[in-house]
Amino acid sequence: MNDAVLTQLYQVVLGRKAEPQEGSYTCYLFDKGLDKILKKVGEECAETINADKNGVQAETVGEISDLIYHLMVLLAAQDIPLSAVLEELEQRSRKIGNLKQMKVVDHNT
Repeated sequence: MNDAVLTQLYQVVLGRKAEPQEGSYTCYLFDKGLDKILKKVGEECAETINADKNGVQAETVGEISDLIYHLMVLLAAQDIPLSAVLEELEQRSRKIGNLKQMKVVDHNT
């Protein structure tokens, strides 16, 4: 997978926000507002944790997918572009270690 899949999903979510469609779950979330969206993000986090603890990889993948979708809805609701998150992740990927938490950094292992 590449970020094009995430971009495509985000564009669909933005499209539902701009042009609501009857019967759309995404539109339902936007109609219910931020509290409902945040509640769903929290629920999906918990479901992801439970699925992973159960040790069934397919369940974990499904729940992570649900979580990512609901995070996309949250981004759109808050008018945060996906590119902001992708740029932040790209910057973080260039870091070596987290010196705030690590006492000893050994770059040779």
